[in-house]
Amino acid sequence: MSAPARDPDARPAAVTDRRPVTAPVHGGPAGATGPGPRTPLLPMEYVLPLRWSHDTGLTELTDHLRALARWVDVTVVDGSPPNLFARHAASWRDLVRHVRPDPALRGANGKVLGVLTGLALARHEHVVVGDDDVRYDEAALRAVHALLDRVDLVRPQNHFDPLPWHAWWDTGRTLLNRAFGGDWPGTLAVRRSTFHAMGGYDPDVLFENLELVRTVRAYGGTTATPAWLHVRRLPPTAAHFGGQRVRQAYDDLAQPVRLVTSLAVLPGVLAALAARRPALLLGAGAVTVAVAELGRRRAGGGRVFPAHTALAAPLWLLERGVCAWLALGRRLRGGVPYGGTRLRVAAHSRRVLRCRLADAGPADLALWVQAGERDEGPPVDAARR
Repeated sequence: MSAPARDPDARPAAVTDRRPVTAPVHGGPAGATGPGPRTPLLPMEYVLPLRWSHDTGLTELTDHLRALARWVDVTVVDGSPPNLFARHAASWRDLVRHVRPDPALRGANGKVLGVLTGLALARHEHVVVGDDDVRYDEAALRAVHALLDRVDLVRPQNHFDPLPWHAWWDTGRTLLNRAFGGDWPGTLAVRRSTFHAMGGYDPDVLFENLELVRTVRAYGGTTATPAWLHVRRLPPTAAHFGGQRVRQAYDDLAQPVRLVTSLAVLPGVLAALAARRPALLLGAGAVTVAVAELGRRRAGGGRVFPAHTALAAPLWLLERGVCAWLALGRRLRGGVPYGGTRLRVAAHSRRVLRCRLADAGPADLALWVQAGERDEGPPVDAARR
């Protein structure tokens, strides 16, 4: 196994809360209206894994892709049904590279298959992977580009804009996570050489971002979680938000400390109610708000997280306390439903990943590597820039 592709002098702990000269940085709406220059401003690839069942947001996403295409090369890996794929191809012709997921790949997590395909086709060393609701601006892309000169993987921080009630509620989770290290966003950035050398990551897990971060670390790569790097994210619909509650709680099965904490919430609340000691609940709620406020203020977060969002933290924590038990029940029944199947594993431990990487050889690399070496172009249905 080759050494991780990184700057040997990089110091990952030093980049977490310190920003480069591109500050201030925060995500914002895409404002470009024209296709812009053919040559990208930054030597970066933006990979967007996509699988839509309807095209409600097509116009808005097309505007964002038009803005991205002014700054970086863009590859959309589109697993949508044929009629939607054809509509996307017509909308994005000569704007981005639009491909299907590599048919040689196998795995239950469609997003990971899209990432594997996109990384195999990436034209640059620095690659940003973003969900379809993530909205980078130029400043954020420049900041990520600068950080990838120093580390192998960057985990930015998302904030919802606009902020309907359910996005406000979920921001409670974001703030608590920021207080204890960093939230898990809908975007990561990675060096292609490191990703290629470690053979990609497992496409049969639910918490794919955690799996990728742990795989990079198990391989010996360096990571950074810059709390100041705020990237805008569009909120989901309220119905989609509701359908994700247990599934997101299932992610805690890959993080034992978080799981035990979540499982303790509901018994603690019931015990306080049974003892008729509401002051305990009020005190716990006040502490939770205070911790969330620390996360909100961290690294300039007050610019993008309104003050009232800290009040959502106790509500979210109570929700997670209930959903953690439901997620545990899903595990006992074989896993959480996902894409017509069930995913049992949220993410693998670093110990398991280190063992896998230690046993891997050139013949054990994932199929996406072999496909990428056979063909420099997209697998099928490509519309090149």
